Amino acid sequence: MKKHKAAHRASHPKPVPSPADGDLAVAEVESDAGAEASPVAAMPLDPADPFGILAEYERLSLEHVPGLPEQLNAPGLWRGVGYRIGRQRLASGFEEVVEILPLPAVTPVPGAQPWMLGVANMRGNLLPVVDLKQFLEGERTVLHEGQRMLVVRQRGGDVAVLIDELYGQRTFNEPQRVDVEALGAGERYRHFIERAYRLDDQPWAVFSLERLARTPEFRQAAA
Repeated sequence: MKKHKAAHRASHPKPVPSPADGDLAVAEVESDAGAEASPVAAMPLDPADPFGILAEYERLSLEHVPGLPEQLNAPGLWRGVGYRIGRQRLASGFEEVVEILPLPAVTPVPGAQPWMLGVANMRGNLLPVVDLKQFLEGERTVLHEGQRMLVVRQRGGDVAVLIDELYGQRTFNEPQRVDVEALGAGERYRHFIERAYRLDDQPWAVFSLERLARTPEFRQAAA
């Protein structure tokens, strides 16, 4: 009888509870990894530190690849968040980006510059929202579902810049570095580009959001 009960319990395993909202990212990583458990699944996620999560994901996924741990700690390595403005693939340092947010409802500001979309109410604070493509190229961004913006710190208050596409974390090393002139970027872009890389046959420019936030033209409209 005891053997029969044990067999019955084994054939009816306890249901696995669904992950809570905070564990969703872990559950998705586990499902992508297949039957073998991923080391990422054991990492506690802190929603207040999205860039720390990205960096930890990359470290854990690459640390067992031969030669890569040494490359990740090699001199000249650069990491940041990658995104696209128009046709330009850009990346900015993690220390320059306060948050990455979906585009909220924006209230236009009468008499503002055309590239100044307006202000958004974020947690009770008014956040200026700038169309970065229109500021740099003179062409307005075509808004779409899932639009993202980067929140940048500047003196007097944060400001958000609209981007066309978010790529997430990008890592470049010194051998991938190329001449900035090879990018063919416009004059207004070049003022904010610090260096350039080529990764998988795609050119990337390191774009200084800190320099952008100090530009008088930008500060006057976004203040």
